[in-house]
Amino acid sequence: MQHPTRTVLDKFFLFIKGLAMGAANKVPGVSGGVVAFVAGFYEEFIYSLQKVNLKALKLLLNGRFKSFFQYINGRFLSLLLLGMLVSYFSVSKILDYFIAQKELYVWAAFFGMILGSIYYISKDFHHWNKRTIIFSLIGILIGVSISFLNPAKQNNNLFFVFFCGIISVSGMTLPGLSGSFILILLGNYVLLLVDSVNALYDTFAEALQGDFSFVDNSERIEMLKILAVFTIGSVTGLVTLSHLLSYVLKHYKNSTTAIILGFITGSLGVVWPWKQTIYRLNELGEIVRDSAGEKIIVNYQRYIPNIMNLETWIAFGFIIIGILIVLALDWYGKKTLKNA
Repeated sequence: MQHPTRTVLDKFFLFIKGLAMGAANKVPGVSGGVVAFVAGFYEEFIYSLQKVNLKALKLLLNGRFKSFFQYINGRFLSLLLLGMLVSYFSVSKILDYFIAQKELYVWAAFFGMILGSIYYISKDFHHWNKRTIIFSLIGILIGVSISFLNPAKQNNNLFFVFFCGIISVSGMTLPGLSGSFILILLGNYVLLLVDSVNALYDTFAEALQGDFSFVDNSERIEMLKILAVFTIGSVTGLVTLSHLLSYVLKHYKNSTTAIILGFITGSLGVVWPWKQTIYRLNELGEIVRDSAGEKIIVNYQRYIPNIMNLETWIAFGFIIIGILIVLALDWYGKKTLKNA
């Protein structure tokens, strides 16, 4: 399902969507897959990933790079993945800052975007019956259950890290299921998305300065090994899940859409703006920080907002902004289709 022609503006917006998807994947509770679904490229994304198969591998090994690039819808994937990569070191960092400074308003905006996404998906879904209602309820139940689970302890076993890699891409391929939040529940969010990434960044910085002393740093090498295994697991998960989703989208599209809608609805519990962050504590009752000095989050305690508080009304305003962002994406998508 490749897009026949892409203008320069389309390519730019695809890169921007990659930025948005990458930023969403980084935030616990938010799914990059929702961005793909609402922005109208979810199916193309899944079908393009599904093309990463044995045939693609043969084309690559035979040196037929142009055929390989066309077969996997390379222009689409490369622009999207480039946006995600740039986002990881830029937009997501800015997002981290705003979460630290104005956490309530950031969560409120995301909550609004999730509400807008539910409206966006459901307004064009006219296949409600006993089967799709059951699938939607299952999705809601799973989404709500996940938001109230208690996290496990950190585990750096390489087999478990590989499994975490497979699970972490769920946010990209399954709208409503946050890969980052799943990593928090598995206990490895800090290890895999903070400490190991910082180790890679420090290694690149030192190598560019001609300093290769890290090869004698056993802790650094261990972190890089963990990141490598996590990356392999993520790629494995991305390819295998895309094949599975490609199959169910072709054969059970209505049921799949219903359960995705349920997932997204259930995820509202995770992104509920009014919550108190619970941090990891040591034996002395002090907040534990990671190698970058950031407080380690273990879960959230939700509460009902005080409507007499001005901050609450500002948060409501950000919820409306979040909804409007999704509606604007919907408007842009319809306009693009009209001009195609």
